[in-house]
Amino acid sequence: MNKPNRIYFIIGVSAVGKTTVGKTLSQLLNIPFFDADDFHPQSNKQKMINGIPLTDGDRRSWLISLNKLALEQSVLKGGVIACSALKKSYRELLRQNIKSPVKWIFLDGGFELLKQRLSKRKEHFMPISLLQSQFDTLEKPDDAFCISVDLTEDQINNQILDELGKSEFGLIGLGVMGKSLSRNIASKGFSLSVFNRFVAGKEENIAADFQKKYAELFDAKPFEVIEAFVKSLQRPRKIFLMIQAGKTVDAVIEQILPFLESGDVIMDGGNSHYLDTERRIKFLNDKGIYFLGIGVSGGEQGALNGPAIMPGGNREAYNLSGYILESIAAKDMQQQACCGFVGKGGSGHFVKMVHNGIEYAEMQLLAEVYQIFKYGLGISNDAIAKMLNAWRSSEADSYLLEITIDILQRKENGAYLLEKVLDKAANKGTGNWTTVAASELGVPISVLTGALFARYISAFKEMRVEASKVLPADKKVNFMLDSETIRKAYQLARWVNHHQGIHLLSEASLKYEWDLNLSEITRVWTNGCIIRSKMMEKLSDYLKDDSQLLLNQNVVEIVKQSKDSLKELIKNAVQNDLPISCFSEALNYLNAYSQKESPANLIQAQRDYFGAHLYQRKNDISGNRYHTNWDPKQNA
Repeated sequence: MNKPNRIYFIIGVSAVGKTTVGKTLSQLLNIPFFDADDFHPQSNKQKMINGIPLTDGDRRSWLISLNKLALEQSVLKGGVIACSALKKSYRELLRQNIKSPVKWIFLDGGFELLKQRLSKRKEHFMPISLLQSQFDTLEKPDDAFCISVDLTEDQINNQILDELGKSEFGLIGLGVMGKSLSRNIASKGFSLSVFNRFVAGKEENIAADFQKKYAELFDAKPFEVIEAFVKSLQRPRKIFLMIQAGKTVDAVIEQILPFLESGDVIMDGGNSHYLDTERRIKFLNDKGIYFLGIGVSGGEQGALNGPAIMPGGNREAYNLSGYILESIAAKDMQQQACCGFVGKGGSGHFVKMVHNGIEYAEMQLLAEVYQIFKYGLGISNDAIAKMLNAWRSSEADSYLLEITIDILQRKENGAYLLEKVLDKAANKGTGNWTTVAASELGVPISVLTGALFARYISAFKEMRVEASKVLPADKKVNFMLDSETIRKAYQLARWVNHHQGIHLLSEASLKYEWDLNLSEITRVWTNGCIIRSKMMEKLSDYLKDDSQLLLNQNVVEIVKQSKDSLKELIKNAVQNDLPISCFSEALNYLNAYSQKESPANLIQAQRDYFGAHLYQRKNDISGNRYHTNWDPKQNA
């Protein structure tokens, strides 16, 4: 496996020994060394010779040239750069756009010691008189490995080598997803520590056995003692939780907290509720610990080969860990990582929650298509699979369509396996969370809600069996639908579903001030995730201009060309007593969304009648609210 090129910045004020330490490290690692002093323009050197401190403006072009150097070396072989990098803003500029690992090594020393060293230094443009200005400018990093220059040169070198021998990344939780992500991370050349709890008789030696099983994990470090696991990680520590959402996350955070230091990063990659993530961010921020709530989509194979990743929380935390997340993510059509910082707070988990909500409806729509083909048109599984396979050459193609075709064709002992699967759909709660969040924000996501409630009613199998005996669904008319009509109806319903999901993201962004980039989020969804599709690729493009998908001119044309097909599908299904929750909700939403005058005026009048809730008048643009005594008995 190819290990990523790394950039090491040796930083600190003058006379801490950056050049000496940097040259030694470059020799040990067999990568080039660069002294930032050599890149100062002559004007900067002359100012320092004259005893004039450099300003931020003086340093900017110098820092930009060093960033360019670091970018070049990150592609070539890596490198060690000795640079003062006194301020946080300087360090941010130095690592800007670098996708490879960046390691900061901060050499820390007292003023008097360094003044003494400077007095002995010859032929350098940095005079002793400017040392105090460097101390005044210095902002000590909390994301660096810090070493005291009071130590001997050998002790400093040994501490650095000991630090670099530790793991760059730690993962807690070796379930299906945790194992796949671990293998993915290790295969990209990152040093890794993995932890799984010890439960006598149930979970013993999970991490050690896992590490031995796969070649890419040959140098991974397995643990089942939490303190040893945390101490095996380089500073700032980057710890990824792949564990059950809820109280388990809080419990694990409490377990690792005593061993963490300011600037360390915890990442929660499970399906946590976004409000829990908000709470954890605030709790850990008070302790100097960064927290990211990360949506991960793609299932077991996606986690192994490249998932879609949606991180939200503290931007600085993403700057520290994003290079690893981006390296393991899927790639879009332009070979860009399907990973990008979503926004602050719980936005990452909110975006993943909405992703899952869209997924619910996408799955239900395919289930309804299957029902129409099988129970409406009486077509065999193989024939359905053949028709759906033809759809894959159109914009209907998607990962979920692909796996549906595989499922339809799978046989066991000569019989279709699908016919043996109990028709009780389970769920893990994210569909419900999405529905609740939409209700709280007042956003209609009726297609998704229809999918959720279809799962709920499927769970009452015994009740449905009893009801079928007394409320039989007799076939009343022949289905008059062809595959193309069904496909067009299916595509239109999908556009409505995606529109509703994007609308929810848009309203949440406004409410919580997340400043979500909807086009970028959907770009991340174009590969690696469960809802990846040809439609998503177009959708990401359309959202650059329109946040309301159904108002995009391209989608308007699809509505005009496909609405009759949707009506025809619904008519045939209704006449034959086939439930089609998502198709029906899609048409109802389209009709309501495009209705200039709605009957909501009657609802407002009713509310005012019995509860004096007031109403607005069409001819009063001021927005004033009115009350009327509607009861004719009291007006007599």
